[in-house]
Amino acid sequence: MEMIIGGVYQGKENYARKNFPDITWKKGLELTEEELYQAEGILGFHDYIKRFLKEGKDLSGLAQELLEKNPNVVLVSEEVGYGIVPADAFERRYRETVGRICTELAAGSSKVTRVVCGIGMVLKNA
Repeated sequence: MEMIIGGVYQGKENYARKNFPDITWKKGLELTEEELYQAEGILGFHDYIKRFLKEGKDLSGLAQELLEKNPNVVLVSEEVGYGIVPADAFERRYRETVGRICTELAAGSSKVTRVVCGIGMVLKNA
């Protein structure tokens, strides 16, 4: 697995598409659970998490399952834990869930790149 992370509007999608031009990309907002485990590339993985949390789904074990079932996926996700902590309970839970899942995925990924201002900085290259 390879992860590309970064803040909102930092150029993650352009970076991913430029560095992986032959990948078929799926969007987290539209992705089914089945597609998650078959996708070559996922844009907006944080949106996938938010959508399933809103539906009341249990996402415990998602990271491990994704690492096992789709170990070659390129996953693009926003870093949502920076800034002011939201007053809304759901938004706090969402941020925590994204952070915990992405932390676990990063630990199991072969490469993690953080994109800031369109520039990719490799954080991990195992």
